[in-house]
Amino acid sequence: TRTYADLDAAASGYAAALAARGLRAGDRVILHLPNSPDVFEVLLGLLRLGARPILALAAHRAAELTAFATQAQARALITGGHPDAQRAARAVQAAWPDTLVLTVGDPDAALPLTPADAAAWTEAPARPGMASQGASEVALYQLSGGSTGTPKLIPRTHDDYLYSIRASAELCGLTPDTVFLAALPATHNFTLTSPGAFGTLHAGGTVVTAPGPAPDVCAALIERCGVTHVALVPSALLLWLRAPQFTPARPGSTLRVVQVGGAPLAADVARQVPQRLGAALQQVFGMAEGLVNYVRPGSSDDVTYGTQGRPISPHDEILIVDDEDRPVPDGTPGHLLTRGPYTIRGYFRAPEHNARAFTPDGYYRTGDIVTRRPDGHLIVQGRHKDQINRGGEKIAAEEIEHALLGHPRVFQAALIGLPDPWLGERTCAVVQPRVDPDQPASQLLPDARALTLDLRRHLLEQGFAAFKLPDRVEVLPTLPRTPFGKVDKPALRARYAPTPALSPAQDHDLTDRSPA
Repeated sequence: TRTYADLDAAASGYAAALAARGLRAGDRVILHLPNSPDVFEVLLGLLRLGARPILALAAHRAAELTAFATQAQARALITGGHPDAQRAARAVQAAWPDTLVLTVGDPDAALPLTPADAAAWTEAPARPGMASQGASEVALYQLSGGSTGTPKLIPRTHDDYLYSIRASAELCGLTPDTVFLAALPATHNFTLTSPGAFGTLHAGGTVVTAPGPAPDVCAALIERCGVTHVALVPSALLLWLRAPQFTPARPGSTLRVVQVGGAPLAADVARQVPQRLGAALQQVFGMAEGLVNYVRPGSSDDVTYGTQGRPISPHDEILIVDDEDRPVPDGTPGHLLTRGPYTIRGYFRAPEHNARAFTPDGYYRTGDIVTRRPDGHLIVQGRHKDQINRGGEKIAAEEIEHALLGHPRVFQAALIGLPDPWLGERTCAVVQPRVDPDQPASQLLPDARALTLDLRRHLLEQGFAAFKLPDRVEVLPTLPRTPFGKVDKPALRARYAPTPALSPAQDHDLTDRSPA
């Protein structure tokens, strides 16, 4: 247990320790830690120093971390002592030698990071970085879903992030009695600020961390710590709804609100939350780039279970347009564009992408297809980008396809998303193999199961996060093509969907897919 005074002292201690390692205001630092109180203490220490954290996920590995370090010219990488994290850190240093690797929680590491005495910061005659922090300066970098490859860096400023946190906390009714369970990755925008851990701290509440959303672990924490609020993605919610620890709802449970976001939630599943978990459902639809929508507490059933809410701010501007950027009427699906007081104006060092992602008058093209009701509530229909939403984690098809093409047995590859009752979408790699023309015809196509294991191993060796590995591999002698010569992904989806529904026992690994 840590008090606010403890948190303040730890943040100052980490700021002092980081300054002693040579870090200064404006330095970009990759923060790569699993869920624990440490992640908040180090994050606040970085902000206190004036450094600019890049909020990586604990599941990210060498491929992603190296890309972040190279793109941002990162001054340091702060990571944990897990062997996977240390292997990724070595790869980062090999690719970008200027990056200092600091390890939290391992005193035997080459450069361990532990908080100094808070007095080393508070009593310093000049605190490096503190005086230079303006409200409109970059506070930290969130990560995009990576629809065109490696996630892009999203610069969030002090004023826009605080605006979102304050408005979210007030709208959701957080108070000093709120106890928020951070079960999803703590640095995810949803878990951190929607209203999440920072919104809870802003309201004077309590934050509890869990290593992940596993029902048995979270149920014990809810009971022991009096948790009132939790944020989940739909795949985790489905696990909870079927877990004996939660169903039927426990009499006297402190859990009051279950927020669900990160991927569309089926209305029939949404309606099960009050009955089976004994808590109110709040749907959340947002993006790390800015715009966040909430279903307001106390809304009618058709809004609560059938929409993804409306923007938090009256100054959020929403445009829904057709393929030619012409506005469509309410009730008609279209592309969601937005601008507002806490939505970014551009990605970090990505001018070509920014030219596509933003209109000349500053609207951000979210890539979402939505319908707006006359009352302003949005219903999310899906994604326009070639991006797969696996349980709330976004996977860029192009990134994985390029990596698969580096395997000696792969000639062509296409990654598609298939409907899944647990994850929303499950990944399927369809591969056209390289073949030896001298082989017998019966041996031209490799066994799909053996190839699945081989390709997953290949991607792991390339340093990809575990959640990006294909759930399924199919083999075809040739991939179907459109008249323009592109792989016909709609034809592939039609060929391989629907997939059989998985039982909880078969899908037991969902919440533990990514190593710590």
